[in-house]
Amino acid sequence: MNKLLTTLLFVITIPLPIWSQALKGYYYNEEYQVYLQLSADDMDVTVPGQEIYGQLPGYFGSKRDGRLWLITDCTHINDNQVRISVINDYGSEDFEAILTEDKHGKITMKHTKGSTFKIVVNQKYVKIPKELSLQKKE
Repeated sequence: MNKLLTTLLFVITIPLPIWSQALKGYYYNEEYQVYLQLSADDMDVTVPGQEIYGQLPGYFGSKRDGRLWLITDCTHINDNQVRISVINDYGSEDFEAILTEDKHGKITMKHTKGSTFKIVVNQKYVKIPKELSLQKKE
């Protein structure tokens, strides 16, 4: 009986999966000056100035471009990877990508299909590479 209670207590107190605190926060890429606000589990991000969309898993933005790319769907692949669906704030372009977070808080985004991820810099489109690294910022 004691063994059963001990086992049951152990199972109940097992910590949540690793990703419960991962894949959440503000991530930034210095080279392209793009950022990612993400909450893969809670999906509780409100996009500034676009509250009409309600709470989403997150969004991409740029220091040099006011347009945003909204993450409309986020599905866990494993404990440190999610598949995301992203659409621009006009609704005219979309893409899918896989985000992988390492133990140092760096996310690698791999574009898997869809439109080119791009931002405007000096009135010209700048394509964001199909693989992009973003570092977690506090």
